[in-house]
Amino acid sequence: MDAANRFETPATFGLLRAEYCVGLALSAGLFLWHLDEVRWPVALALFAYIDVIGYLPGALAHRRAGGGGIPRVYYVLYNTMHSWLTAGAVVALWAWLVRPEWALLAVPVHLCGDRGLLGNFLKPFAVAFEPKPHPAFVRMENALGSDAAAAGPREARPAGAAR
Repeated sequence: MDAANRFETPATFGLLRAEYCVGLALSAGLFLWHLDEVRWPVALALFAYIDVIGYLPGALAHRRAGGGGIPRVYYVLYNTMHSWLTAGAVVALWAWLVRPEWALLAVPVHLCGDRGLLGNFLKPFAVAFEPKPHPAFVRMENALGSDAAAAGPREARPAGAAR
């Protein structure tokens, strides 16, 4: 929400997801518009590498651990592979070393789809690898939704100030 309050309410999270859905629509639209120029093996590889390296190892470790804690390396792999910084570097290197091509749109299609459609963003170490509400987050979300939390900014006004 801001630099001092790094959490999202359902409304702000929905808006973030909507922004990524627009990015997905644009990148997928360009991809489809140039479908006859897409090299499919390249597009599939670029779409898949993100999860093959970044998600599948952590998902398997999470399942083997019975939903319990897993080593942080899996979070680092996920966050690195699902980062726009890494994606930008991969796309730039591919365009420079191989060639610019429409198959590169598979990368923003993947990342925008993850964020927009699935609501998956980077993973903090303090939460389960697979989405599961953290008790502290549930308490915070409940507090933000309460009348007392909603009245917070109004209570900060000096007594007698116009409302």
